[in-house]
Amino acid sequence: MDATTTAYDTLLREARERFEQASDFTVAVEEEFALLDPETLDLVGRFEEVQAAAADTGLAPNLVGELIASEVEIKTGLLETVAGLPAAMQERRAELAALVEPLGIALAATGTHPWADWKAQRIIDTPHYRRNDELLRYVVWRNNTFGLHVHVAVRGADRAIAVCDGLRNVLPELLAVSASSPFVEAVDTGLHSARTQIFTRFFPRCGIPDAYGSWDAFERYVRLLYATGSIDEPTQLWWSVRPHLAFPTVEIRICDAQPSLADAQALAALAAALAARIARAHDEGEPVPLHPHRLLEENMWRAIRYGLSGELLDLDRGVAVPARARLEQLIAWVEPVAGEIGAAPLLALPERNAAERQIARYREGASIEDIYADLVVRPARVGEL
Repeated sequence: MDATTTAYDTLLREARERFEQASDFTVAVEEEFALLDPETLDLVGRFEEVQAAAADTGLAPNLVGELIASEVEIKTGLLETVAGLPAAMQERRAELAALVEPLGIALAATGTHPWADWKAQRIIDTPHYRRNDELLRYVVWRNNTFGLHVHVAVRGADRAIAVCDGLRNVLPELLAVSASSPFVEAVDTGLHSARTQIFTRFFPRCGIPDAYGSWDAFERYVRLLYATGSIDEPTQLWWSVRPHLAFPTVEIRICDAQPSLADAQALAALAAALAARIARAHDEGEPVPLHPHRLLEENMWRAIRYGLSGELLDLDRGVAVPARARLEQLIAWVEPVAGEIGAAPLLALPERNAAERQIARYREGASIEDIYADLVVRPARVGEL
């Protein structure tokens, strides 16, 4: 057995062991923010300065780079229940905003920057991102996007795969409510989530994964990728939901970044509640359909194009329904488990999501620049948007 095989054998064995020992439904959230010139609101490649400024603060363990130097990611850290998410997310946003303001940097969180030129951005100099640059070239250069990721711990390797399989069904719904990126390259794209079109349609091993049914089936696929040189680290599985091989979590990666703290909190709670509800269904033998990829992709396109304003297919009944009604149905479905994990008080749909609010202002005559300016996160208004 060569060294490479030994490395991924060890990776997969240890990942499985971590899942078998995990504590159910602990959570963590990651939010990605654009770093901006406060006057022009152009992207500025100053991540290294932000990282240096954070070095001696409590934010340091929860602040990381994310591909381009004009982007920063903050993490809540591990939380025992969803009930801890609102305070943790507000605290991290406030810490980040206070950190960058003296540096002359502003922040915003939408799925795309509305006018930045991807050719003007610089990839940060880390081994991980240098490797991605070598592998993906134009694909990674073009990916100037910003998301919100939710990690939910799931006990049991097969059970974690069952949760991933079930979450495939609701990725379009999560995208529909989270859509925040109608503008990119200084145009109204006609999409509600331009980020998703850019990211999931460009990257390999991205978007909606197959349903694997068991850890063994998932592991066989990952082994094939390693053995054939298709991947050399597990983060090169860029799916919109994935079992994380470094943590015993199911990671939900479909959502656009959220300008509004309240929307971000509600979205994270819904994602966590859906994961817990699917785990409960698995435990109790409640059937969770494994819908064909082609039908899920139809809903994904509808969510990209129309967000919360359009219709999604109810795949169990074979009919189109308003996206908002479909989200309300899901909230009702998760309510019993949501109460147990502390998510219930947060489960509310916004009157309009971030994309709808921006599109409405644009149709009223506001410029893209003015719309984006109103979404900038500043220390005094962290909780206002």
